[in-house]
Amino acid sequence: MSVQYTSTELLISVIVRLLSGCRHVVTGASSPIPGSAALLAREISGGTLHVNVLGSTRHNSFTNGGVELFDLAAQGRIDAFFLGGGQIDGAANVNLVGIGRYPDLEVRWAGSFGSSYLYFLVPRVILFREEHSRRVMVPKVDFVSAPGVSPPNTYRRGGPYKMVTGLGVFGFDRRHGRFRLESVHPGHSLEEILDNTGFEFEREAQVPVTPAPDAQVLHLLRSRVRGEIAEAYPRFAASLTN
Repeated sequence: MSVQYTSTELLISVIVRLLSGCRHVVTGASSPIPGSAALLAREISGGTLHVNVLGSTRHNSFTNGGVELFDLAAQGRIDAFFLGGGQIDGAANVNLVGIGRYPDLEVRWAGSFGSSYLYFLVPRVILFREEHSRRVMVPKVDFVSAPGVSPPNTYRRGGPYKMVTGLGVFGFDRRHGRFRLESVHPGHSLEEILDNTGFEFEREAQVPVTPAPDAQVLHLLRSRVRGEIAEAYPRFAASLTN
């Protein structure tokens, strides 16, 4: 008998697998899906994974916000972080500033903040964006808030690790600066991803289907993790299946 799950639960379970082996994970503000995934990964680890959910009081040990985040990243004490973007291109460049020719932008977003700094220092930066469309997945970003690759001989221990979208999971080859499609989510297709992606990417002739969450993962998510994430994201928690 197959276990029923939502698209949100699938994304959370995907991210949990990508956090395997991490010691310390930080999720940004307004990130309920990565936040839920980090808390779920902590449950599965038996509490050995340290998690900071920015925007939370209960699940955030930082007392000085971004200062501690940046200090720990510089010390190599953060293993995974998440970045989104209004635009993401095939070289994993992220745009958080706006659309158009800078500084005369047609659309202005919140800004880059510390995205480039963390992109250079955190080993597993997971790009996460639910919307997978040509509006987001562009041939070239209008503004580089955080570069996916760096010139030779540039010291950089961090960078893009994977990209998770509403359609599939991509790996990123830092040496060649290209994405590779690793799996397509159930209910979607390679053709749909090709139609909605503005850049070229590598892929196998037969792309695997993203594994579904198992019953244990869903139970933990819908019970303990649902209650934990509600402290920071009550509406999101209410949307999770009981």
